[in-house]
Amino acid sequence: MDAVVDMLRWLLEPGTWTGPRGVLARSVEHLWISLVPLVAAMAVAIPAGVLSGHYRRGQAVGALVTNVGRAVPSLALLVFGLLLSVRVLGLGFSFWPIVFALFFLALQPLFTNSYTAVREAEPALVEAARGQGLSEREVLLEVELPVASPVIMTAVRITAVQVVATAPLGALAAGGGLGRFIIDGFGQNDDGQMLGGVVLVAVFALLVEWSVTRLERRVIPRPLQGRTDASAVAAAGRAA
Repeated sequence: MDAVVDMLRWLLEPGTWTGPRGVLARSVEHLWISLVPLVAAMAVAIPAGVLSGHYRRGQAVGALVTNVGRAVPSLALLVFGLLLSVRVLGLGFSFWPIVFALFFLALQPLFTNSYTAVREAEPALVEAARGQGLSEREVLLEVELPVASPVIMTAVRITAVQVVATAPLGALAAGGGLGRFIIDGFGQNDDGQMLGGVVLVAVFALLVEWSVTRLERRVIPRPLQGRTDASAVAAAGRAA
């Protein structure tokens, strides 16, 4: 109970929220740390998964690469990224090691769901489109992608929350973000700050999930919006 009271006192302290090391500044850092690897992973994994699913090729190679994020623990990727940043690239202790780790963490679910969603798009619709003379590019863009969009966007939402929740590991590599409160609170034996950091990360993750859910409603065709969660879960299970 004392730890909860300390946490509330810490959160209600005006100085907690302001300044270069306050909650607002750390939230911006956390967003940046999460957004860079997520966008990079989306730019690589989604097109690769979509094209592999359409042409029924490259799935084994793509899965081999993307499964690095699932087979290797995030902390191990963080250590490797730290060594790469300090000893090879000369970037020193910065947010780049956690960006490296989160990038590989995000690849697997994005690639797997994109591949499965396009590959298992309604065969009757795809064949009807080809029968009407649509090119392969038109079939992909006008039929397969709209049908696959619920699964892909659900994968983006789940992956975004996972990345945000894992980003506090970056504080171990002298990075910023909301994880700094957890690490500093633990190091200073300040339970209020440590628990406050945990709560802030959880709230941040919920806000990210809400934001991506709003984006889904704009991206997914209205008749398909009810298929998101169930389709993504089924696709992930079949791909595994």
